[in-house]
Amino acid sequence: MHVVRSIQPLPVMRLGKGWRRRPSMRRSPLLPTLLALHWTASTSLAVSTPPRLGAALRADFPLLHQEVWEGKPLVYLDSAATSQKPTCVLDAMQHHQQNDNANVHRGAHLLSVRSTDSYEGARDKVAGFINAASRSEVIFTRGATEAINLVAQTWGRTNLGEGDEIILTVMEHHSNLVPWQMLAKERGFSIKFAPLDASESLDLDALKALITPRTKLVALAHVSNTLGCVAPVREIVAAAHAVDALVLLDACQSLPHMPVDVQELGVDFVAASGHKMCGPTGIGFLWGRLALLEAMPPWHGGGEMIRDVYLESSTYAPPPNRFEAGTPAITQAIGLGAAVDYLSGLGMDKVQAYEEQLGAYLYRRMSEVGGLRLYGPDPAEGHARAALVAFTHPAVHSSDLATFLDQDGIMVRAGHHCTQPLHRELGIAGSCRASLYIYNTEAEVDAFVEALQTNLDMFTGMADVGM
Repeated sequence: MHVVRSIQPLPVMRLGKGWRRRPSMRRSPLLPTLLALHWTASTSLAVSTPPRLGAALRADFPLLHQEVWEGKPLVYLDSAATSQKPTCVLDAMQHHQQNDNANVHRGAHLLSVRSTDSYEGARDKVAGFINAASRSEVIFTRGATEAINLVAQTWGRTNLGEGDEIILTVMEHHSNLVPWQMLAKERGFSIKFAPLDASESLDLDALKALITPRTKLVALAHVSNTLGCVAPVREIVAAAHAVDALVLLDACQSLPHMPVDVQELGVDFVAASGHKMCGPTGIGFLWGRLALLEAMPPWHGGGEMIRDVYLESSTYAPPPNRFEAGTPAITQAIGLGAAVDYLSGLGMDKVQAYEEQLGAYLYRRMSEVGGLRLYGPDPAEGHARAALVAFTHPAVHSSDLATFLDQDGIMVRAGHHCTQPLHRELGIAGSCRASLYIYNTEAEVDAFVEALQTNLDMFTGMADVGM
């Protein structure tokens, strides 16, 4: 595998007074003692919700209405990792299990017919949600990771070899990096990486400069799960298609939060996961242009994906069945269909508008916290940005900070968020990440910032006295 890097120096960091880079900072050995003291000293952070979209929807999500510690109401700010499920999704899955459970496609009895209708109905719902030209373009997978691997192991294995190039970005999720590394090692093609610009968004000009007649594929995230930046997809598609290269879009962080029209975007493949869009885990989908799918060989062999089987050979079903070997995740697909119904009922334009406003509020409130390093573009400067913020502080390890926030009922993610190469580019080992969704409110953002400031004051005070 040949890896071609195209990295530009990162901008000067937006830092508080006295900041020092400590990418390998170790977690405090005093953590258990500090947690005990914190629990005793802290007070409950009451959360009230204003009469806006987030407050109006909270009744639909039963998990949100709990105290995770005594007197600590749950503030869930980890939806970029997995979203919560509305009651309608839970009910749809339970109804199927209690009333219609049977295998799909091959049964003549009524339960099998009802199960098949619900499963295939979910495919129709997904196809409509993304404006696919045909329902046959929607392939159910275990999630976006499997969807990308499917493309790599079918289209990629057939079309990529020595002398070819593909282009990724430095901010890709591991699921859109490792499969291509594995295939490149076997097939001998090169991988190029588009860098960040001064705002910590994708450098579009640099990406375009990487595209050559050797380029066969550009694969990138629509929205970065760490930086929150939004890729200019249509411009990238135009540049790629000019040299007959395909575009694969990782839509995990966009599809739940904004309208995604695959025909309007002009991409060739889209990967998505159900559990990030109010659906269950274990289900996602690959969308691909039908002509591409029809030309791709199967990946897994077995039942469902065949047309005729002989002792010596087999012929294969057309898409989507060709790529759905074995008994599928029926209940999960039905849950995904119910999630699509829920989001469609809200209107994705309204979802996007609410989250843009709430995300800008989150960024502004966090920017008021001294010494905090926020990653990704500033929405106040006109940059498109998702409702998530990854951040670090020099006084505390990200995992320690997340642990203390948990004691206040605030659920954030800590680690590298499956973007280790990006974190290395940023000069850090990991970060905390607060991510919002349709059920979050400004009051929850305020509660988070209050708890964040309190904990940072404690850790900063410890650093000042040499603890």
